[in-house]
Amino acid sequence: MTSLRETYDRMIAEGSLQPDPAQEAILPEFDRIRDALMQPVKKGLFRKAPEPPKGLYLWGGVGRGKSMLMDMFVDHLHDIPARRVHFHAFMQEIHSAMHEARKTGVDDAIAPVAADVASSVRLLAFDEMQITDITDAMIVGRLFEALFAAGVVVVTTSNRLPDDLYKDGLNRNLFVPFIELIKDRMVVHELISPTDYRQDRLAGSQVYFTPVNAESRAAMDAVWDDLAGGAGTPMVLHVKGREVEIPQFRNGMARARFHELCGRPLGPADYLALAEATRVLLLDNIPQLGRSNFNEAKRFVTLIDALYEAHVRLICSAAASPEMLYVEGEGTFEFERTASRLREMQSEDWADQDSIAK
Repeated sequence: MTSLRETYDRMIAEGSLQPDPAQEAILPEFDRIRDALMQPVKKGLFRKAPEPPKGLYLWGGVGRGKSMLMDMFVDHLHDIPARRVHFHAFMQEIHSAMHEARKTGVDDAIAPVAADVASSVRLLAFDEMQITDITDAMIVGRLFEALFAAGVVVVTTSNRLPDDLYKDGLNRNLFVPFIELIKDRMVVHELISPTDYRQDRLAGSQVYFTPVNAESRAAMDAVWDDLAGGAGTPMVLHVKGREVEIPQFRNGMARARFHELCGRPLGPADYLALAEATRVLLLDNIPQLGRSNFNEAKRFVTLIDALYEAHVRLICSAAASPEMLYVEGEGTFEFERTASRLREMQSEDWADQDSIAK
C-alpha cells in the first residue's frame, strides 16, 4: 500500500509540489494514524476493542500546506470510514442536530448527536479549527469527549496553537479543559515552513478587477477555482445571538457579492467575525458609491477596516478604481482613507506581514 511519503515524492517528481522539509516531517504522523486504523478489529465476546491511536492537531501560519497534507491523508484512507469537513460547517451541523434532539425531550442533546456522528465515522478530519463563538466554546469540550470515548480519531488543522483557542473569550475558564483534552488525545505539531504557498500563487497577480463585466467576473471565478480548489458551501457565523450567512466558504476562503455583505443591516461585530473566520475574501460587484447608497457605503468602509486590521487578503471586482469609487456626496473625504487602504491591500507584500498568521 502506498505511503504518504511515496505519494508526496511522486508529486514532487511530477512538479505539482515543491520539496518542503516542514511538510515532510509531518508525513510519518499521518502514516501512523492510517496504519493503526487499518489494523483489523478482532471480534469476540471477551475481546476488548483496541485503543484508538492519538489524533493530530496540525497548526501553523496560513498557506503552509496544512489543508493540502490533510486532504492527501484522507485520500489515502481507502475503506476507513472518514469525513473531511471544515470545522465551522461541522459545528453548524452539530447545532442543528442538537436543536432537533431537544425536540424529542432529551435531557442531554449532546449525547445522541455525538453517538450519531461516532456511528458513521472512525476518523474526523477538520480544516481550520478555531473557536470564536461562545456557544461553540460551551459545547465543544463535551462533544469531543464523547467522540473520543466512542473511539473516533480526530485530525485537524488550525492557525492557532491549542493554548490560543478561544483566547480572551467570555467564560474562557470553562473552555480550558477542552484544550487539555486536545493535548491528551492528539499529537500537537507545528508546521514551521518559511513559504506561504497561497501568497506565492497570488504573487504578481491582479487582485482588484475593474470595471465589473464579463471579463472581471471570469477572472474572479478563475482566482476562486485556483485558491479554493472547488465549490464553496455556505458558512453561518454566530454573532451575538444572530446568524450571518456567508454564501461561499472553502479552505479558509470566503466569497460574497457586495450587496450580500453591505446591502444587509450588518455591523462591526459581523465584519469582525468574518475577518476572524477567513483568510481570503473574494468580494464581487462593488458598485459606484455615493448619495444613492450611502448606508451601503458606510458598511463597506466598516468592512474594509475590519479586513485591513485583521490582514485578510481581499480580492474584488469593482465599478471603478479605489479613488473613483466614491466621488460625490457626504462622506467623500472620509472615504479617502478607505481608498488608500484598498490600494495598499493590493500590494504584493501587504499580506506577508507577521500579523497575517493570526
